[in-house]
Amino acid sequence: MDEVLKFLQDNSPFFLATVDGDVPKVRPFGLAMEFEGKLYFGTNNKKSVYQQLQVNPKIEISTASKTGEWLRLKGKAVFNTTPQIKQAALDVVPMLKNVYSVEDSLFELFYIEDAEATLKDMKGAAKTITF
Repeated sequence: MDEVLKFLQDNSPFFLATVDGDVPKVRPFGLAMEFEGKLYFGTNNKKSVYQQLQVNPKIEISTASKTGEWLRLKGKAVFNTTPQIKQAALDVVPMLKNVYSVEDSLFELFYIEDAEATLKDMKGAAKTITF
C-alpha cells in the first residue's frame, strides 16, 4: 500500500471513476492518505461522487507519472468518517482547512476495501499489489 500511496501523492491529481446509472463519471482527486493501515480519500457529501458511491461503491482510480509509469487502482469505497480521520486528513492537506473542519457535517472520508493496484511502465513491466 505504501508504494501505491506514494505514487498517488507524487502524481496528483489522480482521477477517480464511478458510475451514475450506466454512465461512467471521472473526476480529479487530490487527497490520498494512510490511516490505521488503510488507504483513505475524501469528498463532500453534497457532491455527486458521494451519492454515486452510496449507490455503487465500486471505484477505479488512475494516474500517470511524467516519466510514463501509470497506476490503476480498483476496489470498494467504504465510508468511515470520524473526527480523528478528519483531523488526519486536514493535517495531510492543510488547504482543506479553508473548506472543511473536524466539526462540519460535509467532509466525508472513505477507504478502499479489496484494493487491487496495477503499476505499469511504458516498456510493459507490470506489478500487481493487493491490500
